Amino acid sequence: MEKIPMTRAGFTALDEELKVLKSVERPAVIRAIAEAREHGDLSENAEYHAAREKQSFIEGRVKELEAILSLAEVIDPTKLSGSIKFGATVTLADEESGEEKTYQIVGETEANIENNMLNIRSPLARALIGKEEGDSVEVKTPGGRRSYEVLTIRYI
Repeated sequence: MEKIPMTRAGFTALDEELKVLKSVERPAVIRAIAEAREHGDLSENAEYHAAREKQSFIEGRVKELEAILSLAEVIDPTKLSGSIKFGATVTLADEESGEEKTYQIVGETEANIENNMLNIRSPLARALIGKEEGDSVEVKTPGGRRSYEVLTIRYI
């Protein structure tokens, strides 16, 4: 199996989610199922069916998280330097508009574009890998080709 790269923060967040699912959510749904069973006829019991559906979701997510965490390769960006690679925090300037954006390149499981966490497998991240400060990079996006200049590279 291929290792899944992630930052320490990403690993910790998934591990915490797993702990909550196992220690809080799972027992709560088991209690809800037991309560719903006490109400009688299960074939027409909406509470029972909703609780079973939630239980199915929780168990699926637990299995998914356990699999991801077992394959995790935690990478500490503070120990890295040089050209852009996994974990880098990169500030880019759009060469057309001059607009600046800062992204951290992270693993798939922790990527969140609203929080400027860029998936390592995204077209932009793939184009940035290996680049240095001052380099120009062209990326094909859904909105057309975009050119960016790499302003800063930090490993924090």
